[in-house]
Amino acid sequence: MTRATDSSRIWWGGLLGALVVFGGTSRGWAAPEGPTADDRHVASAVTLLLRNQHLLQRPLDDEISRRCLRIFLKMLDPMKVYFYQSDIDEFEKSATDLDDMLVRRDTSFAYKVFQRFLQRLDERVAMVDRALAMEHDFTVDEEMVVDPDEAQHAKTPEEAWDRWRKRVKYDLLVLKSEESDEERLEGQAALDKLRQRYHSFAKRMHQTTNEDLLEMYLSSMTSAYDPHTAYWSKSTYDNFQIAMKLELEGIGASLRSEDGVVTIHELVPGGAAEKDGRLKLKDKIVGVGQETGPIVDVVDMRLNDVVLLIRGPAGTVVRLQVKPADGGPLKVIDITRARIELKDKEAQAAVFEDGHKPDGTPFKIGVIDLPSFYMDMDGNRARRLDYRSTTRDVRKILDDFNAQGVDAVILDLRRNGGGSLSEAISLTGLFIDEGPVVQIKESDGKTQTYYDLDAGMAWSGPLVVLTSKFSASASEILAGAIQDYGRGLIIGDETTHGKGTVQSLVDIARQMGIFQIPGAPKLGAMKITIQQFYRPSGDSTQNRGVLADIELPSLTNHLEDISESDLDHPLAFDRVDQTFFPRVDTVNKPLVERLRALSADRIKECEDFQEVERDIQRYREHKQRKYRTLNEEKFMAQMAELNTEKEEDKQLEKLVDGNGKKIERDFYLDEVIAITLDYLQMTKANLVQSR
Repeated sequence: MTRATDSSRIWWGGLLGALVVFGGTSRGWAAPEGPTADDRHVASAVTLLLRNQHLLQRPLDDEISRRCLRIFLKMLDPMKVYFYQSDIDEFEKSATDLDDMLVRRDTSFAYKVFQRFLQRLDERVAMVDRALAMEHDFTVDEEMVVDPDEAQHAKTPEEAWDRWRKRVKYDLLVLKSEESDEERLEGQAALDKLRQRYHSFAKRMHQTTNEDLLEMYLSSMTSAYDPHTAYWSKSTYDNFQIAMKLELEGIGASLRSEDGVVTIHELVPGGAAEKDGRLKLKDKIVGVGQETGPIVDVVDMRLNDVVLLIRGPAGTVVRLQVKPADGGPLKVIDITRARIELKDKEAQAAVFEDGHKPDGTPFKIGVIDLPSFYMDMDGNRARRLDYRSTTRDVRKILDDFNAQGVDAVILDLRRNGGGSLSEAISLTGLFIDEGPVVQIKESDGKTQTYYDLDAGMAWSGPLVVLTSKFSASASEILAGAIQDYGRGLIIGDETTHGKGTVQSLVDIARQMGIFQIPGAPKLGAMKITIQQFYRPSGDSTQNRGVLADIELPSLTNHLEDISESDLDHPLAFDRVDQTFFPRVDTVNKPLVERLRALSADRIKECEDFQEVERDIQRYREHKQRKYRTLNEEKFMAQMAELNTEKEEDKQLEKLVDGNGKKIERDFYLDEVIAITLDYLQMTKANLVQSR
């Protein structure tokens, strides 16, 4: 996912951005106290990089300052339920000063706003306690605003109280609607669950560190330039590097925080925890200790901090105090950490048999699920022969497909948010002969073309590329090149994400020249947009994405705030001159039109796809509602029709996590395979003339 040009810069083309997770309170927890020396060093480096390296070559000015304020406040209070309007009016007085303050390395404004946020948060939690202590009338016809654009900040404590009274009432209704009959929380249990949720949230917010706050604030400033320029704290940078290597050292468990309690979400196959066998899914981790010393209570601790306690060098021991999911007694489990390969993030493959050839034998369809364009950057820099790489892994899969006599390949990029630009180029080269893959424009307007220089193809047969709104950046480079060459079919959502920019990842300590000084702090990294990329045809994928040849019904196609064009301050679509490339034309317009018609006929007869269409319609109607009723009878009727939030979460989780440990057929993949079989038969029968 990267192309290293020197020791301090990494070419990064992924959708991945700086992820900030908020939580909220209890008095007595430590909170950021004020700017540190590290804050000033980082602010200086970020300012310099924005001025000198960002693609737009735009100075820090008053408009960037105003955008920064809006983004920062939206991060902290997206539904406008914490701050008063008077707070916002006060902050707005500094709206055009933040750029000048940053140039002076002054980040004190972030601390001022965040301390006010914590104050308001404590006040709102007190309102929650008050609302939970009162009787609610669920027969009254009243509503709560759920559209952030429709919401307004409260002007008075009385107005804030009324909104939080309704919010608690809404939360109680949601709890009642989400649980099954066996799990439904009633009466005091429901009240206790909500109380725990809000107090845990507040506690986690009070645990926000200087590093966390600096990441939030500086990323608000950087994303005022474009959505993919961000400052990453040390911990975010470390997690990114782990993701790129596809390996870490720990127990091999995926964790989640549920109302302040860390639970086991997944066990990594072959990891230390799975091999040990004592840790089970949904077990709750309430304490963490090292091989010796005390066990630390981790209830209400930030998830990232719990992960850091559990993670450690291979061969060392971690002790987990666990509350079993089956209700058994509290116990301590000691697990020896090990090196873990993140198999669920690497390329996976499967071969399915379907249809019939003229000799009666079935066609073999090879499917490759590729979640990201990964590369072990450290291994690449060190020139290790065994470093991990997307292209290496996929080449092995294609060699195996060839050995098995596979007839067509489906490359699934539906959950691929991008990654290494160099990997996108080399992977595309597995499917085309020599030629241009992508054009890249610098900030000075000059364009450079990047080529696949390796003659021949690892796979020369029929190719289908699956895409969705979540296919971004490096995925769009590959899909765009395949489409331009006429090399394969693009099937999926109407269009891809639309991220057509390239980011450089700059280590701040390296940038300042202090990374080799003993005891020097690790200061995180700056991910900065430095280039825009274009297809061989000259079209950018920015904002527009890559249009599918054949669109299939999918709820992901209609999810809001997912595409590049939905984000704040995206760069605009444009074009450069087309570069010469040798079209293959194994896919052409008459072929696509015939395949599209055959697919449409099948979809009309497929009950699963018809249910998807009904879900889409209900989803769109539900999302158009700016208010939610708090009348229980009406609320339950609406939620029975469609639980939008849960359905959206399920779609997102499926795209992030995939289908589990292996590729499995469902009605969607069945239709893709059916299209592939039509494609194979038309091509072999030569029924479609070339353009």
